[in-house]
Amino acid sequence: MRTTIRLKEALLGRAKREAARRGVTLTALIEQGLRLALARPAQVRRAARVVLPVCRRGGGVHPGVNLDNSANLLDRMDERG
Repeated sequence: MRTTIRLKEALLGRAKREAARRGVTLTALIEQGLRLALARPAQVRRAARVVLPVCRRGGGVHPGVNLDNSANLLDRMDERG
């Protein structure tokens, strides 16, 4: 099957030289590269773990504030506005 792909000239030149060095066609080299890329599972980049600071002092939330109730928190923030 024929298809058209666009490659940067520098990459195409390197690929042609590598194919010649291996004694294979450019098509064979591209097919081999695609097979290798598709055989490996995609690597998932994990974000670096973030360590949040913890306050060791006493205190806490204001009386009547429930951190599990987002609607109440929004109401309280609107009151302060």
